[in-house]
Amino acid sequence: MKIYTRVGDKGQTKIIGNLTVAKDSERVDAYGTIDELNSVVGLAASSQEAWPELIEELQLIQQYLFDCGNDLATSNSEKAPYRMSQEPVDWLEGLIDEYAVEPKPLESFILPGGTRLASELHFCRTVTRRAERVIVKFNRYLKESEENQSYETNRVESIENPHVQKFINRLSDYFFATARVANHRANREDVLYERSGKVFR
Repeated sequence: MKIYTRVGDKGQTKIIGNLTVAKDSERVDAYGTIDELNSVVGLAASSQEAWPELIEELQLIQQYLFDCGNDLATSNSEKAPYRMSQEPVDWLEGLIDEYAVEPKPLESFILPGGTRLASELHFCRTVTRRAERVIVKFNRYLKESEENQSYETNRVESIENPHVQKFINRLSDYFFATARVANHRANREDVLYERSGKVFR
């Protein structure tokens, strides 16, 4: 099997359903950013500082991110059903609640940093936020396509899978919580933003 196909040489790619779209379309930007996020999650999972449960969680998150990318690349969910559901969102919320009580409560903003692992998890958090912004933009275009029956495929698109956006929104909170725990378990203080003042009560 050859890695290259030459199909994309003219700036186009095929999405699920064998439809051709531009590589700079909102859809491709959305699932491409998820792919980027998956890579940085893999980087964090390979950290020597990561504890076993965190590695397992990050690897499962990578599986869910692939599901998110699949759903974002699906133009007709009747022919190719969406994969993401509420269950991964609930799973993340349970983990966030567990991790949030381990370090001391925050009173001010913190900077992304501390240990190497904490910094990598903060990096995951910021890429997650960017992925969320791109997904929100893409979903808005999908809503508009329902009204005018045109988008990149020139036909009515499937409505978005809301669980993708929910999962990505919750995921950034997970990375924030685990970054704080990574510093806490290494006996490193979070890096405080000096001019923050008390913003959390």
